[in-house]
Amino acid sequence: MFEEQNAQWGLVHAFVLDGLGGAAPISRLALESLDLQPGQSLWLHWDRSHPQAQRWLRERSGLAEFTCDLLLEESTRPRLLSLPGDELLLFLRGINLNPGSEPEDMVAVRIFADAQRVISLRLRPLHATDALIEQWGRGSGPKTGSEVLLYLAEHLTDKVDTLVSDFAERVDEQEEHLDEDERFRPDHDLMLQVRRRAAALRRFLAPQRDLYAQLGRNRLPWFVEDDSGYWNELNNRLTRYLEELELTRERVGLVLESESRRQSERMGKTMYLLGITTGFFLPMSFITGLLGMNVAGIPGAGTSYGFYVVCVLIGGMVLFQWWLFRRLSWL
Repeated sequence: MFEEQNAQWGLVHAFVLDGLGGAAPISRLALESLDLQPGQSLWLHWDRSHPQAQRWLRERSGLAEFTCDLLLEESTRPRLLSLPGDELLLFLRGINLNPGSEPEDMVAVRIFADAQRVISLRLRPLHATDALIEQWGRGSGPKTGSEVLLYLAEHLTDKVDTLVSDFAERVDEQEEHLDEDERFRPDHDLMLQVRRRAAALRRFLAPQRDLYAQLGRNRLPWFVEDDSGYWNELNNRLTRYLEELELTRERVGLVLESESRRQSERMGKTMYLLGITTGFFLPMSFITGLLGMNVAGIPGAGTSYGFYVVCVLIGGMVLFQWWLFRRLSWL
């Protein structure tokens, strides 16, 4: 019920965390008189493109104009910005799992957080929020704002693993066929697509890994005690994914290079055989062409054995060429 009412204001989700692993939804109108108790936290998830959401952020959120401008700017890469008062701006990217979208066309979530508030904005649907609400429904969700940040980052990172593994499996399949069948030709379009997607994914994951490292080193006062260890683990996981992506790009290059080398070898063998064949038949063609001229004075033209003499001559030339080519190791 609350979600339908809130959607008119551009508010996708609104929950008050009880600090025990559960959360209660609230309406947009209830925000005006909300008084958080000790141990409680507020999570608001807005549709960044909605005019009412933009208006609330600038007029009623209490955030500085500079902060609002950053949260609403059109395009941005993963970034981390510390604000006065132990406040935090965190921009993250995740795999696009929406129907009809390319996974590497990543979705963005922009987050403002302090000790008791987490305000996130998205343009396209984010599956991580649905899983988050399910955990609160079971009473096992994040207890504080810092855990909400950590959960969203961890969920976004989990989806990267599936995509990176899919890239590796596609390259594995091409390499396997390439090794087993000399006549197999790799799918160039598929390999180029994998390399393009890996490069696009790496573009956003590299700065995001650095953000996790910073969050692990620079622990804010309102972070949970063991948050640093989890941020460091996310940093390590993204480092491994980036290494896998780089390895995948190199393997794609090796597959395409191997196919190019094979094509060059096949072309070289074909041209070599054509050259040998041409060299083998060129002298015979010269003799038959010379003797085939319809002019007077052709030797043996008036004899009955002239044809056989020419055949013997050509046969001798064939034997001589065969011996010469074998001696020169051309055959």
